[in-house]
Amino acid sequence: MALTSHPLAGKPLELADTLRSGNAWKIRLACGLMGLPLTRRTFDIVKGDLETDAFARINPWRQVPALLTPEGEWLAESQAILWYLAEGTPWLPGDRLARAQVCSWLSFEQTQHMHAFAQPRLLIHLRQTARVDDPAMVAWRAIGMKAAAWMDAHLAGRHYLVGRAPTIADVALYPYTSMAAEGGYDLSAFANITAWLARMRALPGFTPLMETA
Repeated sequence: MALTSHPLAGKPLELADTLRSGNAWKIRLACGLMGLPLTRRTFDIVKGDLETDAFARINPWRQVPALLTPEGEWLAESQAILWYLAEGTPWLPGDRLARAQVCSWLSFEQTQHMHAFAQPRLLIHLRQTARVDDPAMVAWRAIGMKAAAWMDAHLAGRHYLVGRAPTIADVALYPYTSMAAEGGYDLSAFANITAWLARMRALPGFTPLMETA
């Protein structure tokens, strides 16, 4: 669903991110699917890049992602950036109810889903400071599996989360769901999620987390 008539087509977009950030991947994924060229400015958390005064001028909250918009303003928070990119396109439906449903899934991703998937991945896979069977990781996965069960039930008989075409709701939920195994999750029992993940990967313009040369 890349759009030659995208409202931002031909306008400069620059993303402040880190190499393996799932939240930043949402933005790169969205831009790829929408056919929007994107310049990356990648920072290193380990080296303290996000703690510098220079980064604070990009985002005083010292988090990625942040998007430098054509208006010359840095926009923070992945869900806000997704909404900005999708405005005026099929990725954010014009129908009142459908837009509200997209908003509902964006909230679900932030409140019910993301932390339960991101924290085990961060501690087990990226920092390697926790084991898969650590009680805290087991507790996070119990929350995440409940969220996955809700997603799987909703996707029964559906191709995408809202309507018949992908929206930014799907983009928001794809990254951390697809990386669940890195946090010790086994989602193989959720056939509808498995099919949905494959469907997302098959979309034109799909951008992987780590791009190879």
